[in-house]
Amino acid sequence: MARFVSLSTDQLAAFVEVARQGTLRGAAGALFITEQGVRNRLIALEHELGSQLYRKARGMRSGDILTRAGRKLLPQAHRLLEELGGLAEAAQQEAPLREVHVASSQYLSTYVLIDAIRRFHRVEPKVRVWLSVRTERDIEQALLTNPDLAFGVAAPYEPSPELVYQHLFSMTWSVITPRKHPLTRRKELRLVDLQDQPLILFERGSTGRQHVMEAFVQAGLSPRVEMEATTTDLVVRMVSAGLGVAIIPLLPSGVVTRGHAVTVRRLADPVRPIESGLLMRRGETMSDASRLFADFIRQEIVRRKFVRTSIAESI
Repeated sequence: MARFVSLSTDQLAAFVEVARQGTLRGAAGALFITEQGVRNRLIALEHELGSQLYRKARGMRSGDILTRAGRKLLPQAHRLLEELGGLAEAAQQEAPLREVHVASSQYLSTYVLIDAIRRFHRVEPKVRVWLSVRTERDIEQALLTNPDLAFGVAAPYEPSPELVYQHLFSMTWSVITPRKHPLTRRKELRLVDLQDQPLILFERGSTGRQHVMEAFVQAGLSPRVEMEATTTDLVVRMVSAGLGVAIIPLLPSGVVTRGHAVTVRRLADPVRPIESGLLMRRGETMSDASRLFADFIRQEIVRRKFVRTSIAESI
């Protein structure tokens, strides 16, 4: 009975590369492994085949590094690697493309999810993420009515008992003003300092607007609302154009205000922080693809240190 031979692609690749480079060192560089790693793979291959495949003399050598048995094996090793590569490619082509439908607020889409999706597609090329941008209220409604929506990424507005919220990170609030504005002479500001200023707020139905207006009411103040905007980027651009001041949540990276003619100041008065996280239907089991992306978002939050406060943006 013929003996069963167990070979690995790593072993065959090491052998073919040694033949191509002429040295173990050259093969190690081409394969991005150590020289000892190449040697170990060749030793295992020789043991499996019961033949010496290359000459092991140290120092400079002239002529072919392969032995007679090695030269005989080389074309077969090439053929085997090509066939195995074809099998792997065919398996990848046949693997179904999985989709994950996610809804997110504009803020989290722009400053968190776009980069996360780009990185996720590199890691999981067979999972496509479809992202739609909505207000927090619309996200919650969509989760209750659209079964194709896997989960939402948002600051919960008025979460239904049918939804489950999993916290990711919190953002505190800062004041942004045009550069050289009189308020920039102070290191921190209070709500009373802003009540007579033209204030730019987020649109109605957003968690951000709800928190800011709630803080003014609790302080017994009535702000002078000058304009409303649907996105944080629009708010920042309006302030940069000198149309007013605003209270917005900021990320520690400074990405939200970078490149805009605004000054950031700490807000001393308490405004409920923006609690951002995942919204899912209660009692529903996520698909494998949805779970992969949700876990990846959590890893991105840790990697990019979003758990820090927004003070770093003002530095």
